[in-house]
Amino acid sequence: MPITRFLENNADRFGDEVCLVEINPELKEKHKLTWKDYSLVEVTPHEEHRREMTWKQFDERANRFANLLLSKGLRRGEKVGILLMNCLEWLPVYFGILKAGGLAVPLNYRYTADEIKYCLDLADVTVLVFGKEFVGRVESVFGELDKIEGMLFIGEDCPTFAESYDELAEQASPERPDVEITDEDYSAIYFSSGTTGFPKAILHKHKALMRAAITEQKHHFQQKDDVFLCIPPLYHTGAKMHWFGSLVSASKAVLLKGVSPKWILQTASEEKASIVWLLVPWAQDILDAIDSGEINLSDYDLSAWRLMHIGAQPVPPSLIQRWMKVFPNHSYDTNYGLSESIGPGCVHLGVENIDKVGAIGKAGYGWQTRIVDDNRRDVKRGDVGELAVKGDGVMVCYYRDEKDTQAVLEDGWLFTGDMAREDEDGFIYLVDRKKDVIITGGENLYPVQIEDFIRSCEAVRDVAVIGMPDVRLGEIAVAIVELKPEYADWTEERINAFCAALPRYKRPRKIIFDKVPRNPTGKIEKPKLREKYCGEESLVEVQITG
Repeated sequence: MPITRFLENNADRFGDEVCLVEINPELKEKHKLTWKDYSLVEVTPHEEHRREMTWKQFDERANRFANLLLSKGLRRGEKVGILLMNCLEWLPVYFGILKAGGLAVPLNYRYTADEIKYCLDLADVTVLVFGKEFVGRVESVFGELDKIEGMLFIGEDCPTFAESYDELAEQASPERPDVEITDEDYSAIYFSSGTTGFPKAILHKHKALMRAAITEQKHHFQQKDDVFLCIPPLYHTGAKMHWFGSLVSASKAVLLKGVSPKWILQTASEEKASIVWLLVPWAQDILDAIDSGEINLSDYDLSAWRLMHIGAQPVPPSLIQRWMKVFPNHSYDTNYGLSESIGPGCVHLGVENIDKVGAIGKAGYGWQTRIVDDNRRDVKRGDVGELAVKGDGVMVCYYRDEKDTQAVLEDGWLFTGDMAREDEDGFIYLVDRKKDVIITGGENLYPVQIEDFIRSCEAVRDVAVIGMPDVRLGEIAVAIVELKPEYADWTEERINAFCAALPRYKRPRKIIFDKVPRNPTGKIEKPKLREKYCGEESLVEVQITG
């Protein structure tokens, strides 16, 4: 059954109930001065900081967009790009594409103009839907987009090179289009995060979307009265597939446009959020704001909040231990997944396994896992190897990239490139990315293990460990440390003293104080750090001490 059926069923059964809310706290707080009766007074802006939509409106808007695409000649299997910030229009656009028999192609909102062009070309996109934030970038490459047949703009002041989505969709029929969709039809192309190179186009079928929806609801037990607070970008499989749990259960979701601790807690309080998905930096910021007194928890009603879960990157156990001290009534969960495995859920910890914090869990609902050596043979339990997963959510292929597809797919198994181990109870622990392993003097170092240790230091806000070329050892471990503001006077010697508790071979040989760059889904952008610090001029010989 295609995922669009859930939307239609919800519209038929719960049509007048609110399903989506968009919150923009910046508009709520923003004021401007104007003259009135010869005096300057404050007035709030005309934009609405809170918008909402019912299930019936959602379905009708998706139908209108589907019918608009069909009226413009969209053919089955053609690709439609989505270049939007999180907003109330995002999901109806996505479902409209699916209902028309097209493939949705969400784009990272941080892409440069050149990256937008590259991804549109690679995925053979013929129609692009975009918002006001992207006018300049799209316009700069507009003349080079040979495959694009239509541009649709969402918002006011439509640029001359595009048509108004709002006007055209309003004129289209709200009736459900007569387009048959099957589980084996292609549904979407997602792009890899690009943390290890230029993005790859990942092709999925409709059955992968269904696998994500069922798995998410099984893992987090979404019920009709749940409210999901969604903060990460919808272009990413993580946020979208977690929202699918709300779709299956016909429950409300809130799209928050902002990540400050105050806004997150305020929205969770006002909207009675019961499930909140955070990234590591946001959880860290909330705890720091509470510790510093910037946030007073008594100002918020968080009684409805039952589940906090984190995904999209390795989660430091020290962070969760700290969180549970502040929020002892929360259940905690984490999921592991890749865009190649339709996002989160192929490995799942489970709220009942809080004693296994640090693990990513076991095979998720409907999934299988293996840990293998370089010859793709299963390793002994406890040994480190590459994690492989299998299930209906595994991608079809890297679109137009047979070589890279063959490198990661075999007999239905997806070889993730993540190094992992399995404990005596069958729980899987991530060790690191296969490409991130540092080989120093013949020893394998796994940066995530070192990062988890350093991040437990009270002075450290964030940390990334990379391998730096070394003339004698081949590589050395270098820690890029981002200090908390109140510990700005900490020195390399103090970090080294903290690291003395590590085994000697695991201690970083160099400490660099800098901001740790992360992408919108919270993953550390190590290529940027390697480019910055590991050029040929970075070849050093380090005297081992301690």
